[in-house]
This record gives sequence, structure tokens and C-alpha cells, in this order.
Amino acid sequence: MAGHSKWANIQHRKGRQDAKRSKLFSKLSKEITVAAKMGAADPEFNPRLRLAIQAAKAQSMPKDNIDRAIKKSTSADEANFEEIRYEGFGPGGIGVIVEVLTDNRNRAASEVRSIFSKNGGNLGETGSVSFMFDRVGAIEYPLTVADEEAMLDAAIEAGASDVETLDEIHTVYAAAEDLSSVASGLEKKFGEAASANLIWKPQNVIEVSGDPAGTLMRLLDALDDCDDVQNVYGNYDISAEEMERLAG
Repeated sequence: MAGHSKWANIQHRKGRQDAKRSKLFSKLSKEITVAAKMGAADPEFNPRLRLAIQAAKAQSMPKDNIDRAIKKSTSADEANFEEIRYEGFGPGGIGVIVEVLTDNRNRAASEVRSIFSKNGGNLGETGSVSFMFDRVGAIEYPLTVADEEAMLDAAIEAGASDVETLDEIHTVYAAAEDLSSVASGLEKKFGEAASANLIWKPQNVIEVSGDPAGTLMRLLDALDDCDDVQNVYGNYDISAEEMERLAG
């Protein structure tokens, strides 16, 4: 269960300024509402809702916000959201997967296409990018809960497929269908995870630097700022030094 190459899951929100926090909460609320609407409103009987609430708590979303999002699922006035996946290419041939929750398919398609075209990318056909990724569960814990050996042992016992320790975080990977059971097993030993989600994990990564890196980050930021976009994933790697240069 050796670690994989460093890669970026573009849940690109760390260090975001307070002004963008409401947008993040809006996306988390939408996922909670959709999860509750598709299954039971009780997280004990709805694994997707349980994971959505866990993700919200990890971002310090208030309990009142979570409760309101669940109640919206029973409202006759609540919009019906559709889940759509877009696949495209960014600067340097980087593969990008965009997950959308929208009540207007035409608006979402237009906005995502425009963001790609304005930031050095282009949309592709369904399947043109996703074959380079694996759909897996990812459960994250800070290094403070356990050392690498203890986390590895617990992950194996819980039925995980791999463990990676990078950047002060243990990431435990599981088959998509095993995410809920593996997360529950780890929770019994280490408490609630920092996050537990289904993700698109790239099989290989492409190093990006210089001008293409700057253009790629603008593309990813624009996608992340789009109200209809829930998650964005890419098969790129940008070094810490390059990230510092871009931030400066």
C-alpha cells in the first residue's frame, strides 16, 4: 500500500478569504439538500447525506445551516438539481473533471464552456478525460491522530485499498462502494475524519510550471467560483516553489 505521486484534488478552498466562505457554504448546503432528497433525511440511513454533513462540519459550517439544508429537501418549492459531469483539457494538456449540481443544465453548460475557453482550455466529450482517473473514496485525517504505521494497520483492518501520507495529512483510499464502511471503521478508532468523499483520483500526474501553471490556476479558480460547480479535479502537479511564485 505504497503512497502515490503527489497530486492535486482541486477542492481548491484552503486559505480562501472570508468573502468566499458563503459560496463554499452554499455548495455544501446544496449537496446536503440533494443527498437528503435522494434518500432518507436521517444520516443514519443515508450514507451520502452522512458524508455531506461530515464535509460541512469539516469546514465549520454551523449546525443551523446544516439543519436548514436538510429541511429544504422536503420543500415543494425547492429546485430540482441535476448532477452532471463535464470533462475537458487545460493548459499543457491537463485533464480536468468538473462535477456540477444545477437546476439549469443549459446555463451550467454555457458557463463551464465559457470558463474553459477564456482560460486556455477546451471541453471534451464525456469519457475523454475520466479514463485517466479512478473513482475512489478518500478519507483524510491529520497526522496528529496516528503515525503512518498505525494508520496503515487501521486502514487495512477497515478494508481500505491504499494509504498516502503527504502535507500533514493521511489520506486513506477505498473502493467507491466501500467508502462508507471504511470511514465508519476508521471513525471508531480515530474519531470523525477531516473529510470523507468520493473523488476522481488521477492515475498519473503532469508537472506544470511557468506561464501554463498560472493559466491553469486561473482556470481552476474560475471553475471553483462558478455557483453550479461542486467539485473540480485535475491530473496536474505544481511544485511548492511554483505555487509560491504564483501566489506572489
